[in-house]
Amino acid sequence: MTDVGAMTSTAAGPAEHWTPGTPILWRYRENAGDHVHIARPVTVVRDDADLLAVWLAPGTECVRPVLADGTPVHQEPLRSRYTKPRTVQRDRWFGTGVLKLAQPGRPWSVWLFWEPGWRFKNWYVNLEQPLVRWEGGVDSEDYFLDISVHPDRSWHWRDEDEFAQARRDGLMDARTAQEVRVAGQEAIETIATWGPPFADGWQHWRPDPSWAVPSLPEDWDRTPAHVSS
Repeated sequence: MTDVGAMTSTAAGPAEHWTPGTPILWRYRENAGDHVHIARPVTVVRDDADLLAVWLAPGTECVRPVLADGTPVHQEPLRSRYTKPRTVQRDRWFGTGVLKLAQPGRPWSVWLFWEPGWRFKNWYVNLEQPLVRWEGGVDSEDYFLDISVHPDRSWHWRDEDEFAQARRDGLMDARTAQEVRVAGQEAIETIATWGPPFADGWQHWRPDPSWAVPSLPEDWDRTPAHVSS
């Protein structure tokens, strides 16, 4: 496996662009604090002024949040899901891999999922803060609300109940919640016009078989020395 922790762009700060095949970290901060609670080693597919595309390979060791007693978050009833104490644990990304696409400055990324045998399943719009680049990868904050887009171009909202509960529990203020709704509507307009990245044929993409699965570094939660948008 390739060690993400050993990878930096330059001594001074983040790379202007990473080359294909470079391992980086794709991370999310917790919503009511500054700590990283999701970290996923990924491999850069493309990185330029228009798009960052990365591959999350099956079996990748990641970090995810769990309740303090180790219970998976999704198993906790919604009414107490965001108020019970949490910790993080290492786990592996099971199932098929995920291709993640992020356009600079946009408050969402688009993820592609496949069934076994590379049968395309769906696009997934993950509403989030625009990615912030640092020397070892990219950071964001997830906004709970998502959109599923099917191969026939139909779509539906996902996790509206989680979005509402997070708002009630104080994980985002009214202004942020409104900005998320606006971002969601902008994503829907992009779906309606079938703009990039939906129209770019990424569902036909396949990973380079020579790529190793990046490993999770011990300092996966380190504070970046330099960041850029």
